[in-house]
Amino acid sequence: MSTNSPESAAPQKPTQELLGATIRFAGDSGDGMQLTGTQFTNSSAVFGNDVSTFPDFPAEIRAPQGTLFGVSGFQVKFSSEDIHTPGDVVDTLVAMNPAALRNNLRDLKVGGILICNEDSFNAQNLKLANYATNPLEDGSLSQYKLFTAPMTKMTVEICEPLGVAGRDAQRCKNFFALGLVSWLYSRPLDTSIHFIETKFTKDEVIKQANLAVLKAGYNFGETAEFFQNNYAVKKAKLKPGLYREIRGNEALAMGLVAASALSGKPLFYGSYPITPASDILHELAKQKNFGVKTFQAEDEIAAITSAIGAAFGGALAVTGSSGPGIALKAEAIGLATMIELPLVIVNVQRGGPSTGLPTKTEQADLMQAMYGRNGECPVVVIAAATPGDCFHMALEAARIAFRSMVPVMLLSDGYIANSSEPWLVPNVEELEPITVEHLENANGPDGRVLPYLRDENLSRPWILPGTPGLMHRVGGLEKQDGTGNINYEAENHQHMINTRQAKVDRVANHIPAQEVYGDQDPDLLLVGWGGTHGALREATNVLRHNGHKVGHAHLRYLNPFPSNLEAVLKSGKKVLVCELNSGQLRLLLRGKYLVDCHGLNKVQGKPFFLGDITRKAEELLGAVATR
Repeated sequence: MSTNSPESAAPQKPTQELLGATIRFAGDSGDGMQLTGTQFTNSSAVFGNDVSTFPDFPAEIRAPQGTLFGVSGFQVKFSSEDIHTPGDVVDTLVAMNPAALRNNLRDLKVGGILICNEDSFNAQNLKLANYATNPLEDGSLSQYKLFTAPMTKMTVEICEPLGVAGRDAQRCKNFFALGLVSWLYSRPLDTSIHFIETKFTKDEVIKQANLAVLKAGYNFGETAEFFQNNYAVKKAKLKPGLYREIRGNEALAMGLVAASALSGKPLFYGSYPITPASDILHELAKQKNFGVKTFQAEDEIAAITSAIGAAFGGALAVTGSSGPGIALKAEAIGLATMIELPLVIVNVQRGGPSTGLPTKTEQADLMQAMYGRNGECPVVVIAAATPGDCFHMALEAARIAFRSMVPVMLLSDGYIANSSEPWLVPNVEELEPITVEHLENANGPDGRVLPYLRDENLSRPWILPGTPGLMHRVGGLEKQDGTGNINYEAENHQHMINTRQAKVDRVANHIPAQEVYGDQDPDLLLVGWGGTHGALREATNVLRHNGHKVGHAHLRYLNPFPSNLEAVLKSGKKVLVCELNSGQLRLLLRGKYLVDCHGLNKVQGKPFFLGDITRKAEELLGAVATR
């Protein structure tokens, strides 16, 4: 049997070619929708499409089956053209139960394809989803192309002869959905088959059951009479090179390992598990062969103080968390700032405040990163823009921390952490080495050790404990510049406050100038940071295609800002700052540069849609045209 087109008794149906499509798989959190979406993504990436994904998790670890708050979804957009977002609307929705249909139908375009597991639309599940009647039968779905399949029943019938029955059999039904949608969009099964064969090597029976169900779903699409045709999306024209599909957390972990190799410093990662940052710990725990040491601490304070100890000992020291955990680390971040040690702090932002929306995305921790500590406590703040960019910004965080002997806050967010894209694997030989120097001999007059004697970057020397003749003292009490002695004098405190701030400010001498994509003297300048990059870049392309003069400035360096940012902001007739918070970056830009910025703000636990941005942009562009 060919894995590209399983055998079918019916003749092959005609195929309609598309530029791209957006699919969402939705079902109970135990239905395997994340796995299904990931495998469809991998198949599309291997095939050569450009892809962008958006996993959507429930907050509960395992919500009651069939409930609205237990629905898990995975959206993937794949295309033969360059894309930057997972799509505003869905072309095909796969709903494994009534709750999934209820939660996701509003995003399916009129005339879109709706595939439902008819076996789950029973009286109990309909009641849990607040349906008075069965939507598969009452005509309420007439504006969509509705296809139903007895996925559960067929899966059980396939699995039972293979020795898999009951709940174990029903758990295979996600592969039926994967096979069916793979046929619908002409996806080869090779990648999915390889995954099943690799994943279930220790259980031959389950492996064979999943393979049989996957192929049955594919064949169902070919043989079912109500499917008149399927669809095909050609390969995208990507820049030549070696690509792989990558998630943001995965890329960030790889970037930290690369920074360790490029600097020659062992990587220590101290962390306490928290959504959505936990996967960084999971990924790094697999990298012991690169000398990576991971420590799952008992709490957030232990996590960061262990990292501070590792930095004092000469390691590439990293701690990671999300907003609530960063709050608990605040006092220790102040300690690292006072001691002036290189430390990378990763914040994978999520919806807040408090526990908030732990599985949803947000960008509301910018002010926390800038000012969320007692006293005048400046740290460098940078932000990754895309899943693949997490790799490069992890390198940059380590480079800045080592060069300037300063804590660096690296901001990611739940969207780019869990979403994925094709990533051009960098050539290792082209990665710039990270220079690290340690003081080896006394640096003061008369053979004295001056642990706070500064270089041109205002960085103090990094002294490894135990170095002969270089005994010194550090701690959280205010220091005297040069000697590092405790000093409470008013003038000294003012001097040290100013010096620590100036050291952060001088980082601007080493970061790239802010670039503008699109028009360089735009009528409207779109400004964003973090995971809003894809939506803003796509909106810029659409608006320029429609004849508008629009530029896009995406900030990856937030403290300090790039040295040319003021000129960039003043190049636009109007400035629109788009962020998933209530206007934090806009407040900073207005305060520092006195530039009148408009804001587009969203705090729904969801990323920006393309339409969110273009509607607001056209409103402002209309005002420019009528002035």
